[in-house]
Amino acid sequence: MQAIDMKSEEFQTELQKTEKFVNKVYKSRGWVPNPNEDVNEGVRMGLARNKLIYGKRYCPCFMVEGETKEEQKAADNRICPCKPAIEKEIPEDGMCHCGIFCTPEFAEAQKKSEKIEEVVHTHSRGLTQDEAEILLMKDQLDGEELASLIEARNLKMVNFTLIDVREKMEYDQAHIVGTDALVPTSNFYAGIEAFKDKQDEEIILYCLSGSRSYQVQQAMATLGFKKVRNLAHGIGSFRGEVQSV
Repeated sequence: MQAIDMKSEEFQTELQKTEKFVNKVYKSRGWVPNPNEDVNEGVRMGLARNKLIYGKRYCPCFMVEGETKEEQKAADNRICPCKPAIEKEIPEDGMCHCGIFCTPEFAEAQKKSEKIEEVVHTHSRGLTQDEAEILLMKDQLDGEELASLIEARNLKMVNFTLIDVREKMEYDQAHIVGTDALVPTSNFYAGIEAFKDKQDEEIILYCLSGSRSYQVQQAMATLGFKKVRNLAHGIGSFRGEVQSV
């Protein structure tokens, strides 16, 4: 797998081209950016990375299947803006799976929703140990739930391993404080070998939007991991503390 230096002139040039590409898509389709700029930035970086590696702007929220260009084409990998987003996700949900393309109505509603969440998600107390243990059994977690579990882990109420399955440049840009390991999907099967001794322990995965981590969650189940949880909507939905390298 080709290593990409996000500070290199090559990457920055491709990133600028990708930004122009995304802006053209907004204008031609009548879509607007996600109100959360971190989501947009992460997707743009992923698109630029895939363009340099594969020669196409494959959707960064899904694993690219196939070793050769012929195999990748045959695998019907998503190319941005992808057919499922155009035909189903945006018309029905108001947003593409990665979150970079939204309808104006969805974006406006999202802005209002975030203001409401800021009020209703002000916690009056932390979780009890019983509540934390029950929450940790949930297959798909939201951002607030993961933040509460990290707090509970810091208080020694529960224990789990938090794994980021994005690429290193995404991790360097911003990752959740308390992340225990980085296992990129591009090197998943080799990277997960280090965690074979945790097949019976609690593991929580996250990525940008929840897609890659969901795929990894399913793959880990086939490998014998019994307690793998997923941050359903990715780091963009996380309201706890994040940091960059």
